[in-house]
Amino acid sequence: MQKIKIIFFGTHEFAKTILQGLIDSSLFEIEKVITQPDKPVGRKQILQKSPVKILAEEFGLEIDQPESLKNYELLVNDSELFIVAQYGLLIPENILNIPKFGTINTHTSLLPKYRGASPIQSAIFNGEKETGVTIMLMDRGMDSGPILSQKTVPILADETYIDLDEKMAQIASQLLLDTIPKYIDDEIKPQTQNEAEITFCKKLDRDDGKIDWKKSTSEIYNQYRAFTPWPGVWTTWNDKRLKLLKMYPSDKKIETGKVSIENGKIYIGTIDSSLEILELQLEGKPSMMVSVFINGYGKNFDNTLLK
Repeated sequence: MQKIKIIFFGTHEFAKTILQGLIDSSLFEIEKVITQPDKPVGRKQILQKSPVKILAEEFGLEIDQPESLKNYELLVNDSELFIVAQYGLLIPENILNIPKFGTINTHTSLLPKYRGASPIQSAIFNGEKETGVTIMLMDRGMDSGPILSQKTVPILADETYIDLDEKMAQIASQLLLDTIPKYIDDEIKPQTQNEAEITFCKKLDRDDGKIDWKKSTSEIYNQYRAFTPWPGVWTTWNDKRLKLLKMYPSDKKIETGKVSIENGKIYIGTIDSSLEILELQLEGKPSMMVSVFINGYGKNFDNTLLK
């Protein structure tokens, strides 16, 4: 098979894994990589390159970083296929329809379930036991295009977003490489999504991480697993935001929202039991392991009620 000429759209770590698979494959000639602009990070607002840009530079690929694609003029030589993975910007229909074989997206759910911006996080948050990867053709709708292939992925009990994202990236990369030649050779017929089974997931914001201690231990633990590292899970103490960076379920019965410090450990009560907290970060302070936090704040923190 002659090499398929492609343009790749992607930004984040998941997309980096997909791009690496395309680079390593003998099937593709990558004509251009389009990724989001460098973003200011931290208090000093230092510009940071996306993981995809770093990888593309390493392999000397042509890179473009438009702020938006709304009025973007994409100069295409003879690209036959566009591939998208966690790009993060809206791609207009006029761009999607440019290549001969259309535009393929790697979506991290079993479509039509969890269309939208946070499918991995939403699956974990909702306590799902499995999710999956969908290779699909893109159209003008949000994740509404026809499906080329899918693969189910189990969600382990203690997997966080980062764990699952990394695992799914490897699975998605291989599924994409297996699917494209069959699609190009017309061995796969795109399947329309079942409109009756559609569910959606939202774009996350910081408030999604606010803990409601009146929920069960499993619900809060799922929230932690889903929203770590961003937006992170947090509560308030003395009118300050307190991020809970690492936690595990506990079977200790403690009053809902109450802090209990026992034998150098911190527990916080839920509606049915408690969570053991291993790492915390008080607003304006660096992150602290539990022993350090207890040394500095333990006397005031113990036996308080969190809301």
